[in-house]
Amino acid sequence: MPMFKAKKLCPDAVIIRPRMKVYQQVGQQIRAKFRDLTPLVQPLSIDEAFLDLEGTQRLHGKAPAVLLAQLASEIEDEIGITVSIGLAPNKFLAKLASDMNKPRGFTVIGEADKTSILAELPITRIYGIGAKTAQRLKKDGLTSIAQLQTMEEATLMRRYGEIGQRLYRLSRGIDTRSVHVSTGAKSVSSERTLNKDLADYAALEDKLWSISETVATDLKRKSLAGLTITVKLKTSMHRIVTRSRTLDAPTQLADTLFEVGCDLLRPLTDGTPYRLIGIGVSQFRPVSEADQPDLIEPVRTKRANVERAMDALKGRFGGKTISKGRSIKKTLKNPRQREKDA
Repeated sequence: MPMFKAKKLCPDAVIIRPRMKVYQQVGQQIRAKFRDLTPLVQPLSIDEAFLDLEGTQRLHGKAPAVLLAQLASEIEDEIGITVSIGLAPNKFLAKLASDMNKPRGFTVIGEADKTSILAELPITRIYGIGAKTAQRLKKDGLTSIAQLQTMEEATLMRRYGEIGQRLYRLSRGIDTRSVHVSTGAKSVSSERTLNKDLADYAALEDKLWSISETVATDLKRKSLAGLTITVKLKTSMHRIVTRSRTLDAPTQLADTLFEVGCDLLRPLTDGTPYRLIGIGVSQFRPVSEADQPDLIEPVRTKRANVERAMDALKGRFGGKTISKGRSIKKTLKNPRQREKDA
């Protein structure tokens, strides 16, 4: 729940401010221990990561399960926090296992028993199946992973398209994604210093769209897609305000950046005048995982397809070949307004 909603519901709550610098330092300590085991470490957040331990038994002379048990013990003894571990043949199963027996959990899902373990779980345990999608599947009579395991891939794809293929594979514990180690940029962002301070949401929203387009273009050019979207504002008193949201799946689309950015911006427009606005994307993932078809909100999928079609036209005929109505409206409304890139 966003903090502004919590304050509204419980105005007398005592709020303990987070110590982000401390959390980051501890996260870096733990990540260093991960890298002592393997160079193939893919951070998901400040307190979560995938490790590829293939070949580590030959390197360290111990089985992965033993190495991870020792790692958990070292972190608890030396740093003072507990960890939960999932050991499995692929990312999906490892993530699933890590959530099974918290706190201080250590769960192993092997190749031989993955199908039977999955069969006992509800369909909502499949990555990317949220409440809305689960409700749609429930209307079709599907509530358990065991039911999906009895269905043919072609049947699921006819009914749900690309999502059906994902349901078929993950219900059987099939996940071919590799551990991705990022060595390039950590984030892609853009910001604007405004000609005059703005406090009105609608005026700030107008600026946010063009910035979202700029960031999306940069992401596509660099073949990047990210999980975390951050909105940045600077007040007239030069105070920096940021708000972030981490998505279920990575994106590189301007429409998604703008939609999430507006959600983050809205509670910050409380009359405070701002002189700078920006948006950024971080926690990069493979582009192949980005902007998958949306089963519950097909309009979102249509918007994504429209944006891709526009990108193809721009790539062939130039960047000014086609624009969204939002951009045209902005140009007509403010024909002489110019912004300075920060």
